[in-house]
Amino acid sequence: MTELPPHSRIAVVAAVLQQADGRFLLAQRPAGKAYAGYWEFPGGKVEEGETPAAALSRELHEELGIDVTAAYPWHIREFDYPHAAVRLHFFRVRNWRGTLQSREAQAFSWQRLEEINVAPLLPANGPILKALGIPETYGITGFAAAEYPLALGLIENALKQGLRLIQVRGKDWPPELFARYTGDIVMRAHACGARVLVNADIALAQRSGADGVHLTALQLRDFTQRPDCALVGASCHSAEELRRAEVLGADFAVLGPVLPTPTHPDALPLGWAGLRQLTMDTRIPVFALGGLRRGDREQALVSGAHGLAMVRGAWI
Repeated sequence: MTELPPHSRIAVVAAVLQQADGRFLLAQRPAGKAYAGYWEFPGGKVEEGETPAAALSRELHEELGIDVTAAYPWHIREFDYPHAAVRLHFFRVRNWRGTLQSREAQAFSWQRLEEINVAPLLPANGPILKALGIPETYGITGFAAAEYPLALGLIENALKQGLRLIQVRGKDWPPELFARYTGDIVMRAHACGARVLVNADIALAQRSGADGVHLTALQLRDFTQRPDCALVGASCHSAEELRRAEVLGADFAVLGPVLPTPTHPDALPLGWAGLRQLTMDTRIPVFALGGLRRGDREQALVSGAHGLAMVRGAWI
């Protein structure tokens, strides 16, 4: 991708309209436009003096006849088409008023990730579809080795309640016991259709059949290429570390602490404003972490987070 300053790119908004059952809307570009016939997330150009959020509301009203009542800033993608270099501001839209209309003679279709049946898709949308497949709750194990049976019980219960993304962490565990523990979690998670990442240990992630690895901030600093894993997460605490995660090709990042947390009492919390400041220019999904509970989801989404990463909150 060509490295261009943001002001030299065309600012565009794109709406990921989502139904409660997980379906999302794709629209077909009408005749007469570049890439006519291609499918995309609906949206359009940001006008001069207009914020991306205001542009989103205007475009969806003009194109689809709906009024947005809840939209969450997600992340940004930059893409160079033959006709234009664009900076795409993606929003997740989950509430609106009105009935969808084809005001620009475009076709539209509700789709599911596991069965997309329209083509071709605009090239810039590939990473967005991958990001849509990342669950919005990331459960991080923080149990002691002595809590092994208790931990498995709580994890099984969370899986039954719908948890679909887990990070296995156990820095103080004996290596052999941690390997067995990881295998037990992978087996239970895969039986429920959930995915598992192993904290820091790439070899164990590969050996245990886990879905990927979660890199520490130290690994993020030292690695020069993405680990050979299907799914890669990364722990970040600053804008610089978020950029490293993007350059390395991580699928998502975890950012915190957002609120005070007893596990890191000396860490200065970002707060919700700090989280928004750091997520507003990210190009990969970012989970909020640190002192959070399930009731914080709405505030996290408003602040630009992909969802919640929780150590204690995921298991209670």
